[in-house]
Amino acid sequence: MTFKPAEWPRKLRSQEWYGGTSRDVIYHRGWLKNQGYPDDLFDGRPVIGILNTWSDLTPCNGHLRELCEKVKAGIWEAGGFPVEVPVFSASENTFRPTAMMFRNLAAMSIEEQIRGQPIDGCVLMVGCDKTTPSLLMAAASCDLPSIVVTGGPMLNGWFQGERVGAGTHLWKFSEAVKAGEMTQDEFLDAEAAVTRSSGTCNTMGTASSMASMAEALGMALSGNAAIPAVDARRRVMAQLSGRRIVQMVKDDLKPSDILTREAFENAIRTNGAVGGSTNTVVHLLAIAGRVGVDITLDDWDRCGRDVATIVNLQPSGTYLMEEFFYAGGLPVVLKRLGEGDKLHKDALTVSGETIWSEVKDAKNWNEDVILPVEKALTQQGGIAVLRGNLAPKGAVLKPSAATPELMTHRGRAVVFENIDDYKARIGDEDLDIDETCIMVLKNCGPKGYPGMSEVGNMGLPPKVLRKGIKDMIRISDARMSGTAYGTVILHTSPEAAAGGPLAVVQNGDMIEVDVPNRRLHLDISACELAQRLAAWAPSHEQPVGGYAWLHQNHVEGADTGADLDFLKGCRGAPVGKDSH
Repeated sequence: MTFKPAEWPRKLRSQEWYGGTSRDVIYHRGWLKNQGYPDDLFDGRPVIGILNTWSDLTPCNGHLRELCEKVKAGIWEAGGFPVEVPVFSASENTFRPTAMMFRNLAAMSIEEQIRGQPIDGCVLMVGCDKTTPSLLMAAASCDLPSIVVTGGPMLNGWFQGERVGAGTHLWKFSEAVKAGEMTQDEFLDAEAAVTRSSGTCNTMGTASSMASMAEALGMALSGNAAIPAVDARRRVMAQLSGRRIVQMVKDDLKPSDILTREAFENAIRTNGAVGGSTNTVVHLLAIAGRVGVDITLDDWDRCGRDVATIVNLQPSGTYLMEEFFYAGGLPVVLKRLGEGDKLHKDALTVSGETIWSEVKDAKNWNEDVILPVEKALTQQGGIAVLRGNLAPKGAVLKPSAATPELMTHRGRAVVFENIDDYKARIGDEDLDIDETCIMVLKNCGPKGYPGMSEVGNMGLPPKVLRKGIKDMIRISDARMSGTAYGTVILHTSPEAAAGGPLAVVQNGDMIEVDVPNRRLHLDISACELAQRLAAWAPSHEQPVGGYAWLHQNHVEGADTGADLDFLKGCRGAPVGKDSH
């Protein structure tokens, strides 16, 4: 793809606020000068908004304030005018009922901050799971020149001589305690070892997956995704990104120039190659909806089905993000995809160059971490999209994290009506369940939880764990943490709270799972299914006001990205009339 830069100099958007001698301009310019800015900063140079999701209550992003200073340095060096803008920060590990409920609120609020303030370009300072998609959604909606700077993963965790991953080992250790294989005191000792530095999860969880998606989409500089948070090279990347956004504004290089169908197909294939999170499905569908690219679940299955998972990282494999960076990071993966004719090589990136020109010379320094294709963790690592009478609009599964023997299975349903029902009954020794059963969780989708929480990877019953069983099939309309693992079928659509077939599954029903043939079937007649659906009535509480009401009444299904229906499409960033 060729890109023709805009002519420079030209009048910038920020000059509507700061250029001239009118009363309104003096009002805007004069107030900003109380920060000590000299006159010549308002002479038409690009004003760059650094949209910073730092928060003490978003631990993954806790170091972004310091990183932001390097971005500012780069902007100053390139002749821009940096302004740091604190924005909505939804933390996966603190927000209740779930950060996913607030991804769309964050995107909506940030979109209006971009649209309503005097900035010409944006640096998206992100890290924790929902901050990356929410800022990308906002940037896609406004279409001002934008570049992603992620905070980077934390360093490796170590416990009792074992490499431990944030999130992944939380689930493993918790199951080990229930199985009697680990003491509670050992679990508590592991707490400090698992998350021992600043940064996001060090596994290929959702944060690292979304950092990889940003790079594969072309929205971050090459190599950005894997640099550890505390590595000096992360600061260099931030400074270079600050320099680059100034030139992007001069060239008028916008998200709509980069976020093409080809870019999304590159990202989908990349997600399969790295063993990325199922959460990337709902996030990329939402981002595509904002920029106006028609990407569907069928594209996920079509593009990802024959992609081998070559990144040997937890939760699918052995290593962690620190080793991924040392091995060469995402550029090596993109090069492998290109060599296998699974990359649109001409896709444009924020560098102004094609993605292939950025990665064609990448070298793999550790083939235990980034595997040869013939030694891949799985030859079909893309997200599997299942359909059938239980999921007419689709459900997803991550093959690289699943048990091969369970990919074709028929089992008896053990049903939990909601997450509270699950918590109340799962530890009951009298629960009628064994390892051949299929666990079914309802009412945890976008409307049902509300917000679609990460509860889909239900822990197994203790009496099953004590047998040494590590995995069972689990089906829900919920999400799963990107750090989790198992044969877990997620995002079942339509969700139970919207009257989807999942809502009427009963204890004892037989369910057939056939991943190779992409089939998810509730083994009852069409007549009985219709009768059950006709008799169904919603049971979840309806919010009476506030954002919860807005979300409940306007959120769409997981199959289209779980965005709010009125936020789809690129609305641009026009300069409105000054009211002063």
